[in-house]
Amino acid sequence: MVTSMHSPQFIYKVASREIYEASLAAGSFVGQPIDLKDGYIHFSTAAQLGETIRLYFAGLGDQVLFQVPATPLGDALKWEASRGGDLFPHLFAQLSMTSVSNMARLDVPADGLVTLPDWVK
Repeated sequence: MVTSMHSPQFIYKVASREIYEASLAAGSFVGQPIDLKDGYIHFSTAAQLGETIRLYFAGLGDQVLFQVPATPLGDALKWEASRGGDLFPHLFAQLSMTSVSNMARLDVPADGLVTLPDWVK
């Protein structure tokens, strides 16, 4: 199900440091393997982020969390039902790395529980 909804101020993405750095060099986000497979960029809201990290990044070091303002993404940002029917933000467009407003490196412990930066809201 694809729907439009009122966007939060920011959305969040976790990527490997290698992919993040390649994206900076390219000028736009080159995509995690799941993004490339699905044909869009998977994001999470602040409320969804902890569970996304726990489920998909547990035990992975050398990751980067980054924040992107949602409103400038316009109609390319779609909300699709995913985990438990919750609507997740998916970007059906290129993401310029100049859009990134904050970033932090993450080493995710095996249990997947991390303390998120203050700017995640």
